[in-house]
Amino acid sequence: MNPIKVGLLGIGTVGRGTFDVLKRNQEEIRRRAGRGIEIAMVADLDVERARQIVGSQCEVVADGNLVVDNPDIDIVIELIGGYGIARQLVMKAIANGKHVVTANKALLATHGTEIFKAAQEKGVIVAFEAAVAGGIPIIKALREGLTANRIQWIAGIINGTTNFILSEMRDKGLDFGTVLKEAQRLGYAEADPTFDIKGVDAAHKATIMSAIAFGIPVQFDKAYVEGIDALEAIDIGYAEQLGYRIKLLGITRRTDRGIELRVHPTLIPAKRLLANVEGAMNAVLVQGDAVGATLYYGKGAGAEPTASAVIADLVDITRLASADPEHRVPYLAFQPDAMADTPILPMSEITTSYYLRLKVADQIGVLADLTRILADGGISIDAMLQKEPAEGETQADIILLTHQTQEKQIDAAIARMEALSSVSGKVTRIRLEELS
Repeated sequence: MNPIKVGLLGIGTVGRGTFDVLKRNQEEIRRRAGRGIEIAMVADLDVERARQIVGSQCEVVADGNLVVDNPDIDIVIELIGGYGIARQLVMKAIANGKHVVTANKALLATHGTEIFKAAQEKGVIVAFEAAVAGGIPIIKALREGLTANRIQWIAGIINGTTNFILSEMRDKGLDFGTVLKEAQRLGYAEADPTFDIKGVDAAHKATIMSAIAFGIPVQFDKAYVEGIDALEAIDIGYAEQLGYRIKLLGITRRTDRGIELRVHPTLIPAKRLLANVEGAMNAVLVQGDAVGATLYYGKGAGAEPTASAVIADLVDITRLASADPEHRVPYLAFQPDAMADTPILPMSEITTSYYLRLKVADQIGVLADLTRILADGGISIDAMLQKEPAEGETQADIILLTHQTQEKQIDAAIARMEALSSVSGKVTRIRLEELS
């Protein structure tokens, strides 16, 4: 049987990893797929560099349109990234009846509904395992392995850059800016790290997982997104004293009122496995009603880990390409006509626990004022840490951990606290999840 012909759009880090792994493991892959898979055409603006990578094994062009319009190409791999030309080429490939593999979480989180609809109408497959958590097969686990379950919630460390920064801040007691520079020097952070440190990258991935877990459309515009750039080392230290660690989590949860979809720094108990994921590693914790909690851990980025997921999608498509489209696994796990319109809850409506740090005057009655405000809002205190003022200082830190309450209630309480003459500056608020 003739091999499947693949066109590759973009041969950067992941593209090169895909080419190398496919070449190195071609016999193993052929045995699993049932036929050979070969990259026959590559499109990259840097044609000379691309030719140095692939040699004479395949055609190299600068224009991606030549790949998606080539009638000999069966599958298009999109590794360009972004929303612009990548979207145009993916849509054109689908219109031309080609299957698509992409690692582009930003594209799917913002235009996934349009892309999946076009693919369904054309009867082609869009596969995207590499779009979330690199080499960890979390998409396949959610879409197929856990299909018997009613997924209750997902919490994931799904951005290696921010996890590396938080690990370094905790281990070395350094501030955010210092560790960010070190992460950039080591190659963990981009020259422009905005998408990572602001939480946008994690929110793209959480949006995709939420859609698969709960059978809802991808709705990145409704996600709450908060990064780690305002996080202070002092809070990481206080959290440690209280038995918690701070991680940037992507969280999506099913509730009676709707779906929570949020990314933000989060205190989690130090005894949880997720709290002990360090460095640039990723991990996703999924709670299902039948299976309970399952944890998926591994490298969330890098050339060959991500290539592993890309090639797994190639193998799946090779196996399924000839199957009746109605008998394939749906893109978002649920049949297209069975997708739900469950609302995404605004952040004010979510319920969680909170860490609050206040700088207060060292005087009688301050703690009583704070506890009264919380009691008025129906908010109970779970734990408290009161620091003695430094020598010569007249202010001290008070740290409060609350039981679960709605965000709008804590917002109101914080506003009242900040209005007290005994409270200096803004109250630091970090959300807390027990993940039990």
